[in-house]
Amino acid sequence: MTLHRLSLACLAALVLATAAVPLSAQAQQDGPPYAINPLPPGGPPPRLPDGHVDLSGHWLPNGAGQGISGRFGVNPAARGQFDPKVTPEERPVFQPWALEKMKSASATEVELSKSSVNCMPRGLPAIWLQNPYSTVIVHTPKMMAQLYEVLNNWRLVHLDGRPVPKDPEPWFHGTSSPRWDGDTLVVESFGFDDRTFILPNGWFHSEELKITERYTRPSMNHLIVEITVDDPKVLVKPWKSAPRRWTLGDGEVYEFYCTNNKEVDELEKLRDIESKAK
Repeated sequence: MTLHRLSLACLAALVLATAAVPLSAQAQQDGPPYAINPLPPGGPPPRLPDGHVDLSGHWLPNGAGQGISGRFGVNPAARGQFDPKVTPEERPVFQPWALEKMKSASATEVELSKSSVNCMPRGLPAIWLQNPYSTVIVHTPKMMAQLYEVLNNWRLVHLDGRPVPKDPEPWFHGTSSPRWDGDTLVVESFGFDDRTFILPNGWFHSEELKITERYTRPSMNHLIVEITVDDPKVLVKPWKSAPRRWTLGDGEVYEFYCTNNKEVDELEKLRDIESKAK
């Protein structure tokens, strides 16, 4: 399609979309006529045969129940996962040596630490704290499978009471020990690969890192995930995220692979140049 035809097609689509909105509806709104609004809570959450809340669903990290990245006409209330005025998220307090290590890292070194640059799994807890893509949860009484759209990664959390190894292999998502606290699934994990970072700002972890995830589904369309990071070597005290809202969608989950990435090579060359300059 030529640029001229594309422009005409976009103009026609815009005219049709505008015509489809009743004038009365436009007049009733104080602000712009948002095409995408927050997804209502829906009815009560579904339950598994054993009575526990069923966490299954195609979950998106926003309040809209659909992908909103780069789209116009999105109600601001549907964009974020939490309202900092209602549920403020405290800043992490780092041990002095850890803070100094993070501050001394150059911008290039921080960039090289990012999983999105290295084609590496985000790991836990970053998969919940810095994931703009959808996640599918398949939940049964004996297992919770998490299927991440980003890099098509996956994770299994066993709910059948199997023993947890005391000295596990270091994995990107750690080794998990789950339990139910009423209608909240609490998952405590430890034993993490040292190539994972908590957030893409250089927040690294030690071998003593422990992650606690709390999953609640207060209604059909809403999933709340809250993360606690406990790392006494790096943090002065445990850090707890705000309760972050995910919403139920029914869209497609796309293949997402990181291939032919030339950025890493260029960044490593730049890092070597900066190191020699020091």
